[in-house]
Amino acid sequence: MFCVPYMFKTAHEASSVDNPNYEKYQHLLSDGFFGYKLDNSDGQWAGFRNNLPKLLIVASIYLPLSHLFSSFFMPSKTTNSLKSPQQPLVRTYFFLAFSAIYLYFMYGNSILKIMLIVSTNFAIAKLGRNARWMPAATWAFNIAVLFLNEGYKGYNFSDFHDALTWLDDNTGMDRRWDVHFNFTMLRLVSFNLDYYWSFNSDHQHTMEDRDRTPSNDKERVTQPAFAGDYCFTYYVAFALYAPLYVAGPIMTFNDFISQLRYPKTIPAKTLLMWVGRLIFSLLTMEFVNHYMYMVAISKTQAWDDDTILQIAMIVLFNLVLIWLKLLIIWRFFRLWALFDGIEAPENMIRCVTNNYSALGFWRSWHKSFNLWIIRYIYVPLGGTRNAMYNIWVVFTFVAIWHDINLKLLAWGWMISLFILPEIIAGRVFSKQKWGTWPYYRHLCAVGAVGNIILMIIANMVGFCTGLEGTKMLIAEMFSSTQGYITLLGCLGALFVCAQIQFEVRESEKRRGIFLNC
Repeated sequence: MFCVPYMFKTAHEASSVDNPNYEKYQHLLSDGFFGYKLDNSDGQWAGFRNNLPKLLIVASIYLPLSHLFSSFFMPSKTTNSLKSPQQPLVRTYFFLAFSAIYLYFMYGNSILKIMLIVSTNFAIAKLGRNARWMPAATWAFNIAVLFLNEGYKGYNFSDFHDALTWLDDNTGMDRRWDVHFNFTMLRLVSFNLDYYWSFNSDHQHTMEDRDRTPSNDKERVTQPAFAGDYCFTYYVAFALYAPLYVAGPIMTFNDFISQLRYPKTIPAKTLLMWVGRLIFSLLTMEFVNHYMYMVAISKTQAWDDDTILQIAMIVLFNLVLIWLKLLIIWRFFRLWALFDGIEAPENMIRCVTNNYSALGFWRSWHKSFNLWIIRYIYVPLGGTRNAMYNIWVVFTFVAIWHDINLKLLAWGWMISLFILPEIIAGRVFSKQKWGTWPYYRHLCAVGAVGNIILMIIANMVGFCTGLEGTKMLIAEMFSSTQGYITLLGCLGALFVCAQIQFEVRESEKRRGIFLNC
């Protein structure tokens, strides 16, 4: 009743007109509703917010056409013909046609570059088939594409030949097609490895298994498609599927094809629930960006003479806003796909401040990416047997995939380093050995506080204040009596917060909910 409103009050005071630092970031604010200023200075959020009306128009055109096409050309739902490998998945033809138009408007002639990369990846899959070198070639090619895309900023046609210069004149609505291509890269790897594993004895399923309707989401991912489904048409329809192309959530090829062969029934009540959640999240984002200007302050580092608590709240609410903007963006595109009958994983399954475990945090933040990493990197590298080693590979890839720069590499390596204490403590102070100790819950809460602090520091470096800003904040914290008092207050609040988080999870278990995070 006291702490949370006080946190909002402190953050608001740090960004009020009366704060001496206001003039330093005022130029980043725009006019908002009801006479208030609006902090729309986050480029990623501004891009989505400003283009939301256009996206709604595109989705409102796409969905009726998709359902009309399905009703005219799909086999009757009363038959099982889709379950036959001889029955083509005709919906993919509509996906291809719409994606071609959608991506041409988005990226203009750069769609040719996208198709060149997509086709080359398919050629690697088909040439390698069940050859041992195919997975390595897939990874080498796709990681090379990430570096080349970044190095050449999406390329110009003139770089290939002067005769192609005229193609550079049409770059569509967004010339940086390569920024969104990172999500496509994940789909390309998914197709190739799912295809390779369909031949591999460890993953091979009999025709009888493949003909069986998957009973749960896990089977949709692990059960290989029919051999004929690993074709160019379905592959491109998957790689360029319009509702999920720009930002995901990420699906595996097997799951995508499974949902076309064995369609899910998505109740209207579920769709309305997600619509309500999206609207509520959007309104929350608008309120926060009108009430406090955390992103603008962070960008200009306008916190001179602010109290330690005010700076801490600037950092915390920056991280919360990063979570909220990504939640809204991913939820919008997921909802578009849900209305199309395709259910991708929900990316944000917990509030960012409802995490006390570093490992659990990555299961609940960008969950579809986490599931992708587990399937295609973590398990092939040995899974939990080699956890203390392969997390370095995992988070190096995660950093490179997000953006190729030193700040994110530092973030990835810090995450890897900060996860180690939890792994070690989990083995030393396991519940089996210490669970009967009366103060075991409080021991876990102390560990949780340490985890939360380390996660905040790592994400400050990667997505908020950067390395120098983080070092400055830590130095300020330990340079005065006020800093020590603030630190002790925060640690005490986090200790109580951890206890509440424990009870939230116990409550979920009593209701049969097991999120594993």
